[in-house]
Amino acid sequence: MRRRLRRIFIGSSCQPNDLHRFLAAVASNLVIVSTNYDTLLEQAFLEIGKPYDLVVHPADNQEYANSVLWWPHEAKEPTKLKPNQLDIEDLGKSNLIYKIHGSANKDADRWDSFVITEEDYVKFLSRMNNAVPSAFRQHFSTRAFLFLGYALKDWNMRVLMKEVSVSEITSWAILYQPTAFERKLWERRKVDIFDLRLEDFVATIRSKMGL
Repeated sequence: MRRRLRRIFIGSSCQPNDLHRFLAAVASNLVIVSTNYDTLLEQAFLEIGKPYDLVVHPADNQEYANSVLWWPHEAKEPTKLKPNQLDIEDLGKSNLIYKIHGSANKDADRWDSFVITEEDYVKFLSRMNNAVPSAFRQHFSTRAFLFLGYALKDWNMRVLMKEVSVSEITSWAILYQPTAFERKLWERRKVDIFDLRLEDFVATIRSKMGL
């Protein structure tokens, strides 16, 4: 399964879309939290020569299960950090892509990691208190989120969002045709929903920003 997933997420047919390129274009010391396994966002940054650091939680790698892997910009090998080794001062100094459910790695398959099956999610969520470093929790606690395309119908996503977001600050979500159930879930987390397709949101914002 891991070999097949790698072929899917690293395959040459996968190319960044307008959303990936928009995020790369506007990023300025931005922290982007992603649950995707592909490298399309990283490719979008590379296309325009914009530097970024990459942090991956090695979700199904037992050897590094209680660490995060931090790739400084252009590094081929990550630094393995225990959650308590991260300092909040390390965040906000550069563009940072934080892949919380693992990632494929274009340079070496030994760094591949995936939270895919229901059992994977149960194991990952059981370690959430240690999985999300306190530095990230502190950083997130004073900032609003912009959720792009996330649905809260799945229980694992609700648990995850509860852990990485705060309810005291109003955030926003771009979600096309949300159900009444989803609206109620988002409202409980003080998230304002905008009923839009992601491509329409990107096109409108690009037009208003002159990008």
